[in-house]
Amino acid sequence: MMSANCIHPTSEIMHESMRENTDIQDTACCLKEKMKKLSIFALCFLDFNVRFVGVFLGRSASGVPGYKPTDWEKRFLVWAGHFKRAEDIPETVSLETVRAAKTTLRVKFSYFMIALTIVGCIAMVVRGKEAMKRHESLTSINLEKKAQWRAEGASAKP
Repeated sequence: MMSANCIHPTSEIMHESMRENTDIQDTACCLKEKMKKLSIFALCFLDFNVRFVGVFLGRSASGVPGYKPTDWEKRFLVWAGHFKRAEDIPETVSLETVRAAKTTLRVKFSYFMIALTIVGCIAMVVRGKEAMKRHESLTSINLEKKAQWRAEGASAKP
């Protein structure tokens, strides 16, 4: 069980207990080597996680705060008024800037939907009043349809 990196003076003259002790030392030495390799792997994995999580949180791989916005996010930044044109947007912006632009657009979209709902309600009120002037109502329309169905049903029977 001798390792190439772990050299221990052993000879055939040693008795059995010494040989067992050497085996334990070899095993311990090999475990140390494996732990070194594992720690290097752990450091690489940790570095990957820090880079991944850092990018996710709005930091670039170099650790400098910044986020590279997509084309849609660039449009959001322009529509929200953070920049005049898409060409003015730097390569990296803070994630808070992108989030603020999205929040601004959400509020603007909500206001637009509220206005559209109010316009729709007013249009329905106007159409309802016009229908009342023509003496049209849902009740009269339904009664006419039922009378028509009865007439068709009576004429279809032999």
